[in-house]
Amino acid sequence: MHDLRVGAAFRAVRIRRAWRQVDVAARAGVSTWVVSQIERGHLGTVSLDTVERVAAVLEIQVHVVARWRGGDLGRLVNARHSGLHEVVARLLSSVGGWTIAPEVSFSVWGERGVIDILAWHEASRTLLVIELKTELVDLQETVGTLDRKRRLAPKAAAERGWRPAAVAVWLIVAGGSANRQRVHAHRTMLRAAFPTDGRVMRGWLRSPVGAPAALSLLHNVGGANATQDLAARKRVRVGRRVAIHARPAVPAAANPPDSEVASA
Repeated sequence: MHDLRVGAAFRAVRIRRAWRQVDVAARAGVSTWVVSQIERGHLGTVSLDTVERVAAVLEIQVHVVARWRGGDLGRLVNARHSGLHEVVARLLSSVGGWTIAPEVSFSVWGERGVIDILAWHEASRTLLVIELKTELVDLQETVGTLDRKRRLAPKAAAERGWRPAAVAVWLIVAGGSANRQRVHAHRTMLRAAFPTDGRVMRGWLRSPVGAPAALSLLHNVGGANATQDLAARKRVRVGRRVAIHARPAVPAAANPPDSEVASA
């Protein structure tokens, strides 16, 4: 992302709309100084979230492209995703009673997508949609996408002869400080979307009842203890934060997941 070019684009769109910097600032909820810094290409002086907020006001899409050692970054990211996939697949296999379908694509009424793991529990006729994330970028998009997959999953399952009575979802995120901070910053929204945590899901997998929506943070992806962390670890305090445990009857919680395997 070339800072000067981005700044010039922001300024050009603002002028095209016949807006002043103060107009953009008011709409974005930032100071005029921030808008000025962006237009001058001084993106290092403002946060990415702030840049995106100003961009949204101007209806500009900002894409951050990360590059590292040629094509090595793509292989690294894919390796972490594969590591998450392997850990979850081993967990479901160890529990028993679940049939796993990886990378399930669907196209229903023009809506297309891929479900990372679609799991079927024949005895209870329960369908589990699992979304794997190595990095949290746009949480609102993630929540919306997973909700759409939950809605359309029965259609994808029907092609395999699965007729679910309940559809559950489980968002599993690779651990790390950046992802934990992201979850913490949006804990209220995430708690509303995913009131169940990984600890509760451990028991639910053995005897599925109902259709929970869960979130777990998984540390040590690809490591020897990853499966144990996901299946059994209850909580680990990080700094002075307090780990929470899901209580479905209580709609809100004070803090987000802080453990390697988490609760949100």
